[in-house]
Amino acid sequence: MAKKTKKAAPKKAKKAAPKKAKKVAKKAAPKKAASKRKPNAAFMRALTPSTMLSAVVGATPIPRTEVVKKLWQYIKKNGLQDSKNRRNINADDKLKPIFGKNTVSMFEMTKLVSKHLK
Repeated sequence: MAKKTKKAAPKKAKKAAPKKAKKVAKKAAPKKAASKRKPNAAFMRALTPSTMLSAVVGATPIPRTEVVKKLWQYIKKNGLQDSKNRRNINADDKLKPIFGKNTVSMFEMTKLVSKHLK
């Protein structure tokens, strides 16, 4: 027996994919000179510490960033970081009126200190 061959139905013509344009080398925009970041003016404004805070950081007006640095110097000098959980700070007689409690986390410290800056 002869095999019957089926005529193939005409295929739908596919749309030709658009030809990719050759990449044209673009000139890179000239880069800005690498300059140092400008500090935020709010952090650099000199603030006056309260009498309780001035016992630790001094009475002269200083920026908030310097207050935190001086607090950390005081904490490390006097060994006030908790030995088991280094994120906690154990307040001594000078820090207790500032913090309002015996132990404070390092993240909570900046919040409590900001209340003593004007």
